[in-house]
Amino acid sequence: MTTRNRGREASDDRLFGEMSMQKKLKEAAKDMLYLLSRGFAEKSSVQLVGNRYKLNARQQKALHGMSCSEQQIAIRKERMVLPKMLKGQTIAIDGFNLLIILESALSGAYIFKGLDGYYRDVSSVHGTYKRVQKTEEAILIIGNTLHKLGVNLVHWYFDAPVSNSGKLKTTLRELAEHYHFPWTIDLVNNPDKKLANSKHIVVSSDAWILDRAQKNTNLAAYLIDHYIQKANIVLAE
Repeated sequence: MTTRNRGREASDDRLFGEMSMQKKLKEAAKDMLYLLSRGFAEKSSVQLVGNRYKLNARQQKALHGMSCSEQQIAIRKERMVLPKMLKGQTIAIDGFNLLIILESALSGAYIFKGLDGYYRDVSSVHGTYKRVQKTEEAILIIGNTLHKLGVNLVHWYFDAPVSNSGKLKTTLRELAEHYHFPWTIDLVNNPDKKLANSKHIVVSSDAWILDRAQKNTNLAAYLIDHYIQKANIVLAE
């Protein structure tokens, strides 16, 4: 059994836990909203605002995840399907995206609620996925909750090029068989494109996917708000 946790670094309490830092991130997110809503590029905006508030690279990565434009907020809300409306529906899940956010929240890492209401983290698979102590717990929270919500069918998509994605697929398949979850699990070379073009309700907090998917549901927020009471959450507003 692994004892590894997800996403927390020794400096994170100083970078994200202090009230003064959280206030600074909120102010930075307001500036990002102003710039992005007026067409400024994301990368240069993050650098500009990050330098203004003296944010380091890790804080700037969090700020990037928390930020979006007014137009993006409107699009994502317009296309959002509430979890209580998922009964009988088919959903398509951005596998690493959802799983890593939940693993991070369960592991005590800081997670970041963006201006659009979606949670992001500052973890990354860097081409290799490593199972952590909370992996199975996260999968079961997802499976049991989708069962309670009455979801008819779930399609999981994972990046095939990421190392250990095959092992993760086996884990999900075994748990699905044991608990009778109606799941399919696919490894694909470009899951982002697959999800963006899906006719089903998409589960992801990836901005590129959210801006293109015709329907989305904010499942991570629902799971974290209802089932992970001790999550370390940093709010954008």
